[in-house]
Amino acid sequence: MKRFGLPREVAPGVYWLGECHIQRFGGRLLHSYNSAFLVTGESESVIVDTGHLVHLPVMEAQLDALADEIPPIRWLWTTHQETPHSGGVGRLMRKFPDLRLVGDVRDHHLFFPDYVDRMETWEIGDEIDLGGSTFRIVEPTIKDLNGTQWALDTSRGVLFPGDGFCYGHYHEDDACGHLVEEVEGLAIAEHARIFSEFSLHWMTLVQMEPFVKALKRQLADLDVRMICSTHGLPISDPENTAPDVYHGMLASGLDRVTLR
Repeated sequence: MKRFGLPREVAPGVYWLGECHIQRFGGRLLHSYNSAFLVTGESESVIVDTGHLVHLPVMEAQLDALADEIPPIRWLWTTHQETPHSGGVGRLMRKFPDLRLVGDVRDHHLFFPDYVDRMETWEIGDEIDLGGSTFRIVEPTIKDLNGTQWALDTSRGVLFPGDGFCYGHYHEDDACGHLVEEVEGLAIAEHARIFSEFSLHWMTLVQMEPFVKALKRQLADLDVRMICSTHGLPISDPENTAPDVYHGMLASGLDRVTLR
């Protein structure tokens, strides 16, 4: 059974997991996402981030429902060590006895000492062959923590930037489980500005133009065709949607551009 439109296969073999946070504001119920993803190949699968702790039972049920359709889940990779991205490591490692935690695993031995023997440090450029597609660690252009990493599913061109592609938003229940391009009237630039200022405050202290230029080059060099970040709806048309996110970043930084 789906909750809030999830799980959803956003690209062939790439599943969007989790559910919405809901809070009341101004007499309305507003939703937001702290998403996780599942990337499958022909032989193996990898979980991207663990989602918010409160949603782990839902995420586990989603993985159980997909179990007969996907190859074995062998890998768990997290974008960084922050609790909304890595807090569920212990529970998922317990659920899947063959699962290995990979990426920048600094500090994880302190939080999850029972699973140290199943942790493996991955550097930028490391990759695994899932069968028919490669899951590759790539340089993060925008960092949340020192241990932040991004990843790319090479065959489908899906980028997993965690918090780095800083677009987050609130929506009502008619937008749950939708891609950005499926929702009309979404104030993407404004949402990106707010997310930058409150979640990645360092962005307000620097000129963001060099970072935006680097992001543009990176998306082109990696042939990114979809962006699945932790917060906000997945972007299926980066060419037309990403400029609004860039504009929000520039509005949050010392560039102080004016939002349209």
